[in-house]
Amino acid sequence: VYQKQWFYSGPWAAGVMGAAGVPGVLVSQACSTSTFAVYQAGMGVETGMFGTSWCLLADRTSNGPHAVWPNPGGPGGQAIAEDWVMDNFGKDPWAGGAMIQTAENVSKEYGVTREECDAIVLMRQEQYRDSLANDREFQKRYLFPVEVQLSRKKTITVEADDGVTSSTKEGLAALRPLLPEGVHTFGSQTYPADGNCGLCVTTREKAKELSADNGVLVRIVSFGYARTKKGFMAAAVAPSAQQALDNAGIQVKDLAAVKTHNPFASNDAVLSKVLGIPLDGMNRNGSSLIYGHPQGPTGARLIIEGIEEVAMQGGGYLLFSGCAAGDTAASLVLKIG
Repeated sequence: VYQKQWFYSGPWAAGVMGAAGVPGVLVSQACSTSTFAVYQAGMGVETGMFGTSWCLLADRTSNGPHAVWPNPGGPGGQAIAEDWVMDNFGKDPWAGGAMIQTAENVSKEYGVTREECDAIVLMRQEQYRDSLANDREFQKRYLFPVEVQLSRKKTITVEADDGVTSSTKEGLAALRPLLPEGVHTFGSQTYPADGNCGLCVTTREKAKELSADNGVLVRIVSFGYARTKKGFMAAAVAPSAQQALDNAGIQVKDLAAVKTHNPFASNDAVLSKVLGIPLDGMNRNGSSLIYGHPQGPTGARLIIEGIEEVAMQGGGYLLFSGCAAGDTAASLVLKIG
């Protein structure tokens, strides 16, 4: 999501990081931003264009910008206003519908029910709670405290997710559907959130040098990108994931972990139905359905969580997949160990 002085983007971020000699580049692909950033960094390293890349993913959607666009044809020069986050959630300029409508379209076509959506929310909530066990033992493998200056006199430390709410079976059942005869409620969709995330993509040799545990090698194996029919965004995840699996030369049975960006509960339901992935076999230890969705870093966090999960198992293949604006989806297969 656009922020003040985004015009300077990559070079500005590199300068703040102390890498003043690094030009930096902006990657912006809605909810697939993380996937494309990692993929393009990997291509750069593989072709010798880059030596070491730092993929910095940051976003603030809980308080997004309000844009004013010139409108020469407007009466009295009246401008066109846009709430960057909510207006784009509310309408696809080409397909014409809201994102929630795409979720309902897909749910109807694949036979996803209200009960399935509510059950998925409760399952994902329990999986997220697993990451909080033993004083957040799992989360502390990748989340670290950050100081945030609120004013000249007040600084706070953010150590964990903030703003995550709990759901109950009864509470979800009492919510009204967002659209008439729909299967989704406010409880079975994600919400605007803020976040920052980073991944280093480099050569095998440099990775061993930089890694805290050089016995664990993480390799980008393949990429998949797909677009489905107009107004059916969640349906793009399955062909995107299948493309990544095919490009990697593996099958679902070969995967050690599956992570998805799931703005709607039906995303996971459809992926499970199409590829035969058990619902409880994906998104262990958390997903964006529960902890929110800042567009830029969400995929990167899910990838990192998947890497840690697979590393704890001793290695294997990780599939990450998630939908994005324009009825698209992007996926990555990584090999850990």
